Amino acid sequence: MSNKIKWILLGLLPAALSFNIPQPSLAQGRFINSEETKNSPPVIEKRYENEIKALAKLPAVKRALQTIVELEAETRQDHISLTEIPAPPFKEEVRAKKYAQMLQTAGIDSVWIDEVGNVIGQRKGKTGSRTVVLEAHLDTVFPEGTEVKVKQKGDTLYAPGVGDDTRGLAVVLAVLKAIEKTNIETEADVLFIGAVGEEGLGDLRGVKHLFRDNGPQIDSYIAVEGGGVNRVTHRGLGSHRYRVKFKGPGGHSSGAFGLVNPHNALSRAIHYFIVDADKFTKEGIRTTYNVGVIGGGTSVNSIPFESWMEVDMRSESPERVAGIDQLLQAAVQRALKEENQMKRIGPDLEVEVEMIGDRPAGDVDPGVALIQRAMATSKYLHAEPRLGVGSTNSNIPFSKGIPAVTIGAGGKAGGAHSLNEWWLQNEEANTAIKKVLLLVLAEAGTSK
Repeated sequence: MSNKIKWILLGLLPAALSFNIPQPSLAQGRFINSEETKNSPPVIEKRYENEIKALAKLPAVKRALQTIVELEAETRQDHISLTEIPAPPFKEEVRAKKYAQMLQTAGIDSVWIDEVGNVIGQRKGKTGSRTVVLEAHLDTVFPEGTEVKVKQKGDTLYAPGVGDDTRGLAVVLAVLKAIEKTNIETEADVLFIGAVGEEGLGDLRGVKHLFRDNGPQIDSYIAVEGGGVNRVTHRGLGSHRYRVKFKGPGGHSSGAFGLVNPHNALSRAIHYFIVDADKFTKEGIRTTYNVGVIGGGTSVNSIPFESWMEVDMRSESPERVAGIDQLLQAAVQRALKEENQMKRIGPDLEVEVEMIGDRPAGDVDPGVALIQRAMATSKYLHAEPRLGVGSTNSNIPFSKGIPAVTIGAGGKAGGAHSLNEWWLQNEEANTAIKKVLLLVLAEAGTSK
């Protein structure tokens, strides 16, 4: 018997190739991560409210806020153009090249695509003593070949990926344009980034690369993802993801009867895991689990040579993630042992446990300046701030103790990660861009 532990990244399975356009409904009115939590109204220190009010009154900032309104049609077209460039997992290159070109056209000082495919545009500050990041992710969950042509009905756009996170890319670009058109100088350098690998098995690889040991200095991190203006995500939902594969010799269902059967082991592993996980998740900090994909086998009259599943486990507590992970490992080994004990002929069953995702948990104290400013900008724009938890690119800086936040891109959206995804232009669309602008300027510092 062998138990091989592998740490690899896997591709995404194909999805359907057509979709129907649904009508927006109140139930779909907000595009948020399912992990987001609702808390009581947070405390905002008066000094940060006053800071944002003073910032918004600066003549250049007032012009920039108005520029965002004037750019609305252009921002919408940028949004559509980017949506119609496919960005499958691990294949974001075409969209990345276009986004780099758009940043350059908008007036960024310099732009490049790094070793893993992140688009990075640098706008130099007066001192450059600090670096603030404004980021949205380039990738979508949809595989190569998915139709991404945008369909419009009134103020609503329909296409896979139109909300998550293509709208975020358009917001980042709009903020850069507003700052450039009004010649605002910041004290800190600002990096405008389109990151790769946020979704699924991408496992945050783009941002993990940004925060590598010899990576660029980053003092403050602002990610734009999801809808709305209220949300201030300051906590990261950690997750472990595995592909578990049982492997045997396979054979004829009758002639080779008595061989180990991978399906038998997989079904036992799932049963043992969910029974124990159900008990584990009924108390303590919220923890979730899901067996999302299973596969294997060739025909009804063949003993399969392999049987596999993909499992997702999440919590904002690293200890809880580790705890439920241990339950999965124990269930797999119990199932392997029992199937090998039942065999009548042939070799033992083997199992491979491959980690395909590891998103660290972490948080930023609500009293930190970045979070206070994010809440203060929401309040200034008449949107009651709401703190929450999510699984986003900010997980990486959260886990490293670097001030970070994920805020919404505005508008209303629904059908995320489905072929029926939609995004609705409403009064929150420009408000969200204004919020991002004010937050970036507050973090980067400006006196003009």
